[in-house]
Amino acid sequence: MYILLSILILIVCVFLGLIVLIQNSKGGGLAANFSASTQIMGVRKTNDFLEKATWTLAIALLVLCISASLSIPKGDVSNRSVIEEQIQNAVDPSEIPQIPTATPAGQGTGTTEVPQ
Repeated sequence: MYILLSILILIVCVFLGLIVLIQNSKGGGLAANFSASTQIMGVRKTNDFLEKATWTLAIALLVLCISASLSIPKGDVSNRSVIEEQIQNAVDPSEIPQIPTATPAGQGTGTTEVPQ
């Protein structure tokens, strides 16, 4: 179901892009080619059609995206991410043995004696 919805989303996106590119930002667009209003689709009807098609495709895209997000296949619950496994297997810092950081007496004074 998710794959079908994804394909439909892609098709709607392509059509929406084409419809938007056909429109002219100044109100001409595809309708500017028709000079006579006696034709089957006059200037006003073409603009109405393009606007209705844009809104219809935008709403269809919204509905398809919401339904696709609801139909995402749920994975097996036992499949955890690597980070979740590391958190579960983490060692408590108080259980780590302490390594002595001080140097024993007599060592590390910084002077070295050279035998004569």
